Amino acid sequence: MKNLQLFLFSTLLVLVLSSGCSQNKQTATNEVDRRVDSVLSLMTLEEKVGQMTLFTSDMDQTGAFIRKEYEDDIKKGKAGAIFNAYGAAYTRKLQEMAVNNTRLGIPLLFGYDVIHGHRTIFPVPLAEAASWDLKAIEQAARIAADEASAEGLHWTFAPMCDISRDPRWGRVVEGAGEDVFLASEIARARVRGFQGEGIGSLNSVVACVKHYAAYGASQAGRDYHSVDMSERTLRETYLPPYKAALEEGALTVMTSFNDLNGIPATASKYLMTDILRDEWGFEGFVVTDYTSIMELMFHGVAGDTIEASRLSIEAGVDMDMQAGFYQKALPQLVKSGKVDEELVNTAVRRILKVKFMLGLFDDPYRYCSPEREKSHVMTPENLAAARDMARKSAVLLKNDGNLLPLSRNLKTIAVIGPLADAQRDMIGSWSAAGDWAKSVTLLTGIRDAVPQSRVIHAMGCTTDKFSRDGFKEAVLAARQADVVVLALGENYWMSGEAASRAGIDLPGIQQELADEILKTGKPTVAVIFGGRPLTINKLKQDVPSILMAWFPGTMGGYALADILFGDYNPSGKLPVTFPMHVGQIPIHYDMRNTGRPFDANNKYTSKYLDVSNEPLYVFGHGLSYTSFDWSEIMLSASTLNENDSIKVSIQLTNTGKMAGTETVQLYIHDPVASVARPVKQLKKFMQLTLEPGESGLAEFYLNQHDLSFFRADMSFGPEKGEYVVMAGPSSNTIRSAKIELK
Repeated sequence: MKNLQLFLFSTLLVLVLSSGCSQNKQTATNEVDRRVDSVLSLMTLEEKVGQMTLFTSDMDQTGAFIRKEYEDDIKKGKAGAIFNAYGAAYTRKLQEMAVNNTRLGIPLLFGYDVIHGHRTIFPVPLAEAASWDLKAIEQAARIAADEASAEGLHWTFAPMCDISRDPRWGRVVEGAGEDVFLASEIARARVRGFQGEGIGSLNSVVACVKHYAAYGASQAGRDYHSVDMSERTLRETYLPPYKAALEEGALTVMTSFNDLNGIPATASKYLMTDILRDEWGFEGFVVTDYTSIMELMFHGVAGDTIEASRLSIEAGVDMDMQAGFYQKALPQLVKSGKVDEELVNTAVRRILKVKFMLGLFDDPYRYCSPEREKSHVMTPENLAAARDMARKSAVLLKNDGNLLPLSRNLKTIAVIGPLADAQRDMIGSWSAAGDWAKSVTLLTGIRDAVPQSRVIHAMGCTTDKFSRDGFKEAVLAARQADVVVLALGENYWMSGEAASRAGIDLPGIQQELADEILKTGKPTVAVIFGGRPLTINKLKQDVPSILMAWFPGTMGGYALADILFGDYNPSGKLPVTFPMHVGQIPIHYDMRNTGRPFDANNKYTSKYLDVSNEPLYVFGHGLSYTSFDWSEIMLSASTLNENDSIKVSIQLTNTGKMAGTETVQLYIHDPVASVARPVKQLKKFMQLTLEPGESGLAEFYLNQHDLSFFRADMSFGPEKGEYVVMAGPSSNTIRSAKIELK
């Protein structure tokens, strides 16, 4: 039977990889579908359900292992995919269990959370988004895919495409921030990076779009909580990044934990079938998140395993992660006539097709290569790319008096704070197979950058305890120094899954430590580590220079030292608003104007009594060591006609003394429409790198699609009238012009 299976599939990989035009690709696709059906016709119901079952591998002090019951399931064809298993030798061992023991020899699919690197860890996704550099983001995903596939993996549970406007939510760290356009472009870049030249290439992995849908809008910023929103908000704000990733070719989708308007995503036919398949035309497969089918019982929409499984399969969920509910219930549901077997057949077709596209039926062990594993992981080139990404991701929030960059001639530097030498925290949460013991801390980076200087280190305090015993040592270190670098923020475990925080101040007594250091009067730079915006109001008030480092990855310490000492001019821009107070949340730049817009002289307008409406730092903010002069906006025409576009140009001149990169951000506003529109929306951006005295032109093209929105009747399109075009280095735009849509 295994020989029959190989006969059915072995020639098809060549067909797919050699297709040179759309007609050939369609022919190859039809042939794949035909042969998938040939294998499906040979399968028993239990074997089909096995393909719909995903179980985990485990890890202990001795290394990776598979539970005995899962090993038995693999050998009996009752599990078609395994996650958390990687390594060429280990994945080969598991693959042999499936290929050599099951009746049909159908290979396993191996998945893993390769979120921001595999072995070489890049900055966390929110940090990468701060680079606004789509090519660098794509390259980071490309390297992650190459390393992961070299260790036997076929499938990554990324990119996360959840828009989030609540920094209390821990998983804000995994996404691209608050903006629809930026997040959609980044979703596309990550899919391109993961899937590379195409599924079936040895250095590519299948992308999985998650968490579908609207997981980032959980109430009160509490993970796993309910989501309740209008159809307009869902479609305008939360759905576009998922759709963009699918348009780029992502082959799998993961359901979200939350309910949407009372219906859990894993049981939502509206999300999984009506929108995903019927409206968007998605043809890949849908997998749940961890035990999500089981959790339908806790949501209160299913009373038992049977009912939960029926709801999920009828909604359009193809694969059950870890719950084992499909394995237990689907055969019974089909045999009793409560579920049509064709639903099972459709799900299995989708899963088998992805396995075929990966070339697993041609060679189940093609990704299990010890040679590639040795030569493709943590290479000097990969580490250099991680260092560059960390530099591009850091955001200079403040630099009064041009304290930065620091002189290399400083005699003594004090590096103080709980994150100064925290190797584990450098690589952040969801750090895959990354070895934190190989990460470079800020302290190490500084010492290597200025070996001639005396570098004193004092921890001062921890992030989560309240002992002030270390303050004395820290203050003494500061008094001896010419400059102090304060390393403050969150530990890696304070953001990520199940890491929501009701308050987003600096945790513990770190602000007190900063206050004591500042009393010494020494010039002070604050380097902030974390996976979310933080309410660092007092630091902004008191500290001359603040650099947002996020969790910068394996090479973070070197990258940050490059910035601190001027070897690299920071260019990062915030992909998310930093609130001034937790009471302002949700806060984002593209709010509506309201019928009573803010007026400082009128109490009866939209504002707070106790704090400003303004955030601490706006979306798109980020400073440079140089300065740029902006021209007025130049338009190729003032009127936009159907099927035409308008060229929008802005000239920038580097008026400083260092080469630098500026991100030109283009926004629009529709002043009068059938529904109230946001005060501004990002529509385009591009980066210009200019030498001192050099000028460059940023050019954008706006068309009707850029002006389109969901109108009063929920149809999507533009409306005639006047639009305001705005440009600037942040969402606090500095130039504007008007155009008219005829």
